Amino acid sequence: MKLYFAPMTCSLSPHIVLRELGLPFELIRVNNQTKRTSEGRDFHETNPKGYVAALQLDNGEVLTEGPAILQFLTDQVPGNGLAPAAGTWERARLQEHLNFISSEIHGVSAPLFSVEIPDTVKAIFRQKLFKRLDYLNLLLDRKDYLMDTFGIADAYLFTVLTWLPTFNIDISEWPALATYMQRIGARPCVLAAIAAEAATQPV
Repeated sequence: MKLYFAPMTCSLSPHIVLRELGLPFELIRVNNQTKRTSEGRDFHETNPKGYVAALQLDNGEVLTEGPAILQFLTDQVPGNGLAPAAGTWERARLQEHLNFISSEIHGVSAPLFSVEIPDTVKAIFRQKLFKRLDYLNLLLDRKDYLMDTFGIADAYLFTVLTWLPTFNIDISEWPALATYMQRIGARPCVLAAIAAEAATQPV
């Protein structure tokens, strides 16, 4: 398998999960501005949407969108503990978490990266994000992970919350979230994924 990624973007979450599962894969770096890959190709040839992450299987099939990639990966190793079995109530709860992260954390954060959006508009997105962080802080004040144990939703949430310093948002305002980030960030596979991405050459 090949994972197309850009450092410290949402593609970090499937990278973490690949390492947690012990699956063989190749990292292919993408320049988010030029859309060139470390293979010397136009990334649009792999993913016409033009953004990471993209997972290319050995048969040439390509899967995009983080939550879909995460669930596909975990289903390749049954009983791994990173996700409940498909079709169960617990799996539906996991999908609830994944959709919340995708729409309410990832989606709300995305406009804050833009230099074209006025600060007055960004302030609206920031306030919405703060409300979502309030919810997560309450949730994680009662438990260590989103589900019973570390799983794919935690890999995704950790990834998007690493962006907060970029927006000058201090996570210490949400103590349970700050502790959660320290807990996830100390996992060997998380440290290994971040180090491996940092070690790749710019495209």
